[in-house]
Order: sequence, then C-alpha cells, then structure tokens
Amino acid sequence: MFKRVLSLVIAVMMIAGAAMTFSSCTTGDDGVFRLGVILLHDEFSTYDLNFINGINAAAKALGLTAEQVIIKKNIPESNDCYEAACDLVAEGCDVIFADSFGHESFLLKAAKENPNVEFCHATGTMAHTEKLDNFHNAFAAIYEGRFLAGVAAGLKINEMIESGKITAEQAKMGYVGAHPYAEVISGYTSFYLGAKSVCPSVTMEVQFTGDWYHETKENNTALALINNGCILISQHADSMGAPTACEDKGVPNVSYNGSTVKDCPETFIISSRIDWTPYIKYICEQAMADKPIDTDWTGTIANGAVVVTEINEKAAAAGTAAKLEDVKAQLVAGTLHVFDVTKDNYITVNGEKVTSYMADVDTDDKFTPDTEAIYGGYFHESEKRSAPYFNMAIDGITILNNEG
Repeated sequence: MFKRVLSLVIAVMMIAGAAMTFSSCTTGDDGVFRLGVILLHDEFSTYDLNFINGINAAAKALGLTAEQVIIKKNIPESNDCYEAACDLVAEGCDVIFADSFGHESFLLKAAKENPNVEFCHATGTMAHTEKLDNFHNAFAAIYEGRFLAGVAAGLKINEMIESGKITAEQAKMGYVGAHPYAEVISGYTSFYLGAKSVCPSVTMEVQFTGDWYHETKENNTALALINNGCILISQHADSMGAPTACEDKGVPNVSYNGSTVKDCPETFIISSRIDWTPYIKYICEQAMADKPIDTDWTGTIANGAVVVTEINEKAAAAGTAAKLEDVKAQLVAGTLHVFDVTKDNYITVNGEKVTSYMADVDTDDKFTPDTEAIYGGYFHESEKRSAPYFNMAIDGITILNNEG
C-alpha cells in the first residue's frame, strides 16, 4: 500500500463525482513502489555523483527497475525543489529524497501537503524539531572519515619533513571550503585534527569560495593557498577544481566524495566520503514494509556509511594503510574520539582547553546555542541530530575569509 490511504480516498471521491479541492501536490497509486530523488547538480559534481552511485547500488540490491527510480538533476535550492517534489509525488513516488542543505524548507513544504509520502533529506536540521511523521533527516559521522584522511595527510607531511623537502615550521595545509557552515567547519576541523595527531607542528589555512560547486573558484582558491605556502590541499567543495590545481602544481591532495586518482595520479592521496547506499536501501525497505523511518539517521564506519577510498601508494607516505587500519579500529571501538578535549595541545581556543560548549542543535533563525555538546571528555558530534553542529574556531586553523 505504501501509505497511499489519502490518494485512495481521493480516487474514490473522483469516481463518485465529488467536487473537492485538494493540495496542488497529490498522488495516485498503481501499487508499484517508486523512489524519487532530487539532486542539486548532476554526475559532473563529485558530491552528487556520490549520491548517484549510492542510489544505483541500493536500487540494484533491492531489485528496483530504472522505471522505479526517478531522478531529477540540477534542482536549485529554491521553489524549484518544491515543484520537483510535487512532480515526483504526481509520478507516484512513495519515498522522495533530496541531497542538498538548501532543499530542506522546500521539501518540508511538500511533506506537509503529502502525509502519505515519505520525505528524506540529507544534511538537514529540521526533522527533529518539526516532528512530522513523514519528514526525516540523514547524515553520517563523516568527521571520522575526515579524521582518517587527515592522518594520511599528516603522514605525507612527515615524509616531506623527513626528506628535507620542507621544515616542520613549513607544515601548513590549505583547505578549500564552500561555506562557513557547521558541516564544513566540522569537516575541516576533524581533517586538521587527524593530521595533527601524527604531525604536531601542522597548521592549516581555510579559504571559502561561497559556492558548493564552482570549478573556477575552487581551482583559483587552491592556487591561492598554494601560492601562500600551503604544501598540501584538501577541500569541502564539489568540483575537480582543487584537485586539478594540485596536479598541475605537483602538490599533494586529499579530495572528498571519491577518488580522483584517474585524473590526478601524481598527487591524489586518499578521499573520505559518505556511502549513501545503506541509507537509501534502509528508507526504501522501511517504506515497502510500511514501517517508520528514523527522524534522524546517522551513518557510521560500523554500518558502512563512512568510508575512505583506496590509498594511492604512488603519492601516499609509506605505512599509511597500516596506520589507518589501526586508527579506524580505535574509532570503531570507541577508544579514540575525534573531538577529544582532554588531550594537551590538541583542541584549544586561545591557548586554553575547551571544557564546555553550547551547540546550536535545535536551529532557529538566530542560530541560538541550546545544547551542551561536551561531556565525557569529548564533543559529541552528530549524536543530538544527524547533521553536524560543531562550529568551534580552534587554534592552529586560520580562516582567510568569511565567505567567497
């Protein structure tokens, strides 16, 4: 039935000739399960390609046909998202999934109009406060994957120091960020902490582009960081702009959302990413069985949602694979916490350890801090809701601009 009670009632009334006005966003039911997907960009964006790969893998595992998976690409963070959601509802989709933060309010509007359809949203913050039975958020503890990638970066820098290519004082990384949002801040901080855990002298500069996907801006930003003395580059931006700049300049690179080794064989080291296959499979299975979907779902290393790519041995430091396996085992066991506030010279602000932090978990229009996030010796990221809320400015990271 896939929760189509409302649409069946509508159908009966239409047959009976009833004249009533319903929402502009309603659906029919032919008994066939369908998944609808709304993407911010397309397969040319590493971010969206990562979702496409996860959706295809989940569909294959579930035996869904191409006709049962309807994907709408290049849908901006505007009312176009609402219209796309309405189109998917009209096409009989039982679950509708959107992949970008700015889609949320428009997807929520469609969810309120269609309580018989499940709406799922990646990186969003509103599901746990809106409390709609059919509106859900999802993200993953990608900060652990970023940390692992940072360890690989730190080992590479150590190799550069030991070979005499740079001094310990020149161990400065660069980071191409899209926007100064908690998701990006959490990501670059965990990456930096991973590097610092093996290379204590490392520092990092962050420059924002102001766009999730803008190849020219990302390329130019990476070049600016390289010209400013950054000897390794990573990113939270969605194009090949930064990796290409690194390959052209011979600068080691840690990418995001997938391997770039094919295009950057000399400089690509590793990439972390969220594998969305487990979540897409989960929401489809729950809907098919008329079972509830988690309001906030957080993927982990343990459930296969947080992964790193194969290491490019040509560019990575010797011993990287073994070290990452050791660190990964500690993360899974819970004996290592990325945002540990008890360690000396690790997470400090103005030279002082951080012992308390009120995070903005129940987001409002003023981003009011509302939840203590530090207890038990570490910052509990993505536990109060799935989307990141770590947005602390720690020592060792220099922000070069507030926005692109």
